[in-house]
Amino acid sequence: MQYDVIVIGGGPAGYVGAIKAAQMGAKVAIVEKDNYGGTCLNRGCIPTKTYVKNAEIIEHIKHAKDRGIVLGSDDFTLDMKKIVSYKNRVVRKLTAGIAGLLKSHGVDMYSGVGRITADKKVKIDDGETIEGKKIVLAGGSKVSRINIPGIDGPKVLTSDEILDLQELPKRLAIVGGGVIGTEVATIFNAYGSEVTIVQSSGYIVPAMDRRVSVELAKIMQKKGVNILTESRLEKIEDKGDSVLLHIKDKEPVEADLVLIAIGRVPDLDGVGDIEFEMDRGAIVVNDKMETSVEGIYAPGDINCRCMLAHSASKMAEIAVENALGGNVEYDPTNNPSAIYTLPEASSVGLTEEQANDKYENVAVGAFPFGANGRALASGETHGFIKVVINKDDKKILGVHILGVNAAEMINEAAALMENGVTADHVAETVHAHPTFSEAFMEACADSIDMCIHLQKKN
Repeated sequence: MQYDVIVIGGGPAGYVGAIKAAQMGAKVAIVEKDNYGGTCLNRGCIPTKTYVKNAEIIEHIKHAKDRGIVLGSDDFTLDMKKIVSYKNRVVRKLTAGIAGLLKSHGVDMYSGVGRITADKKVKIDDGETIEGKKIVLAGGSKVSRINIPGIDGPKVLTSDEILDLQELPKRLAIVGGGVIGTEVATIFNAYGSEVTIVQSSGYIVPAMDRRVSVELAKIMQKKGVNILTESRLEKIEDKGDSVLLHIKDKEPVEADLVLIAIGRVPDLDGVGDIEFEMDRGAIVVNDKMETSVEGIYAPGDINCRCMLAHSASKMAEIAVENALGGNVEYDPTNNPSAIYTLPEASSVGLTEEQANDKYENVAVGAFPFGANGRALASGETHGFIKVVINKDDKKILGVHILGVNAAEMINEAAALMENGVTADHVAETVHAHPTFSEAFMEACADSIDMCIHLQKKN
């Protein structure tokens, strides 16, 4: 059958691209080798959030007595099998929902690995070949691994396996202090495991604003997470009942299980016989999501432009619009990102360091949740909102949040930045009281030295 668009991959880029193409009137096929939803839905974003919610409930139980809620005991036990089962039910509901969406839009669905042939057809691993005028290669990503002794041992897990554990490890070592590492550390620390993060750089979540990184580390350490920065793992030694992580110039770390959380790399299964321009294992695309091969587009993790699910979806929409005759470009400037630790962290735009490198007259405003009425009433006083602006025109260059509901609040900042709303206008915009998001208004006011609820600066 001849299609207008063939999409390879059913993750956040693939299924969104397929539906978008169908909405634009195209005849569309999608080829997926696993369950719809990709890593995000099946092994990443959604599963971890079900576990983070459990961690949040546990924290609330522990602190209930501080609010005058006296339970018989704050002890708890975990039924890991039930925890995994609940997570799986959530995932199944969402994957089935995606399949239903695709069907409702008339997208033809094929099961298997789709690979592009030399003549730009798509061969599915069951032997069937389909043809399309344009191809959207949305292969996503897979777990990255490092080449060190012991990495393939039975006690060494990846993010694909860690959330299917049927028994809670007493000691968990996590190699990598980025998004995945800190989220898993938050979960298993709350569950009762002794958690150690081994991070090669000087800070956890190094892509975040430095103040967020520093403060988040302090909060996690106070909760009992051991964080080893500037620590290079040299080998993993299996000791039978445990493993030893040998770290250069430091004492070994002993654990029952190890999670390798050093990031992800493009999944190139669908490339097939095509030779694309590549850059460090990623397919090179322009802002229209066009590859070096005419008629083939590559949105999402496979191009490493911005390895976030919502960014992948936006890239896919851009790719499809251009595949069907449009002329639009992808701009990641105001794409928000979030880390689901407790408290959460989020950001959009430039960090303070990046802003100072690019602009001559940068100002910073910040407001602590410890001075926010809703946060105090809720007992959620950790963290702050930080706003970075260009002092000359009050343009908001970046917003960085560490605190309760940070992943939700960053969307207001992203929307306003996308539409050019300046810090002085945000400061003048009435926000409902009492709300956590008032802190964003206050931080913007502080960036122009007009914050009412902070003591006057000297």
